[in-house]
Amino acid sequence: MPLFCRGCSMRLWHNAIVETSALIIFLLITFFGSYIQAVAGFAMGMLIVAVAGGLRLIELETLAAVVSILSLTNSVLSLWGQVGQVHWRLFSWLALGQVPALMLGLFFLDQLGANARWALELCLGVFLTLGALGMLLKPQPLQRVSAPWVAWLTGICGGTLGGMFSASGPVLGLFGFSQPLPLAVIRATLLASFLLVTSSRTVMVGWRGELTEAVAIYVALALPVVLIGTWLGRVVAPPASEAMLKKAAFWLILIMGIWVGLTAVTSGTLITA
Repeated sequence: MPLFCRGCSMRLWHNAIVETSALIIFLLITFFGSYIQAVAGFAMGMLIVAVAGGLRLIELETLAAVVSILSLTNSVLSLWGQVGQVHWRLFSWLALGQVPALMLGLFFLDQLGANARWALELCLGVFLTLGALGMLLKPQPLQRVSAPWVAWLTGICGGTLGGMFSASGPVLGLFGFSQPLPLAVIRATLLASFLLVTSSRTVMVGWRGELTEAVAIYVALALPVVLIGTWLGRVVAPPASEAMLKKAAFWLILIMGIWVGLTAVTSGTLITA
């Protein structure tokens, strides 16, 4: 059960029930994440997973499927008209690592979710904490573009996390922003990588029959929010600098990551099966 408003719920269709307060928080963080990703090129999936997963708003497996579809939509819209900016060599080597690693990540999600829920939640907490710390420390640009094998290994790490949590932003973001390339190229390459991961993961999950009614409900409710947030990110200047927006997002993720990890260790479980 979600933490918020236990007696306050909405029956949407058939037997599906969504807690009203949990839904509002989920939609607000989705809007914020879609706006940030349209401006900066990443962070949407990580933000949604951190807040919605950390506060027990949505079961982690359902949340990951929802985030994949929402991030897919955001990536398509944000990348529209900027495909020519993609660094295709880096993207290709990232892709070679990402796609097979997605299956590994889904395997870990299945095994830990069924047999060691606390370990899955601890992995989420560690992932969020290290990812946020890595981005807050700001990687220094390299002297030259990374070698193919480095991009391939990065793709494996990002694909594994994408399979588990549908949030490979920290790994790919650290890699991307360490490259001595124009920001427009980095942003487009990251968006193309997220598009590949999210579309591939959605196909895999759908093939396994896991695009459930709950997934459909959350996606249907959140898609308009993603469209509005992405559009605003493309046409409206941020109210604060891009650096300040990203710093606020990563501090929020860091706090949620620490809380998730501590809860998993002390109570043995965070999300009620």
